[in-house]
Amino acid sequence: MADLFDEEEIYTLTDEEGNETQFELLGSHELDGVVYLALIPIGEGNKEDEEYVILRMDQDENGEDMLVTIDDDDEFDRIADIFDDELFGEIDYDAQ
Repeated sequence: MADLFDEEEIYTLTDEEGNETQFELLGSHELDGVVYLALIPIGEGNKEDEEYVILRMDQDENGEDMLVTIDDDDEFDRIADIFDDELFGEIDYDAQ
């Protein structure tokens, strides 16, 4: 029987030029009623070497969920700090 936590959540995103890229979900977080996703590109090398992207969940004019980039620097910094703590917070650089 497969463990549900072993399954990867994959998103295929299309950029402004129509190029599709697959991303793996690293984590999600809700802040002030808005859901954010941290995603990392698939097949681009080692996960530890890759920078992840953070996208905000919005709805289009038809009420369909869509992921959008975060244009507001303050909003991005707040959620990026949360994801950094959640995804990499277990690393204690001061431990001996």
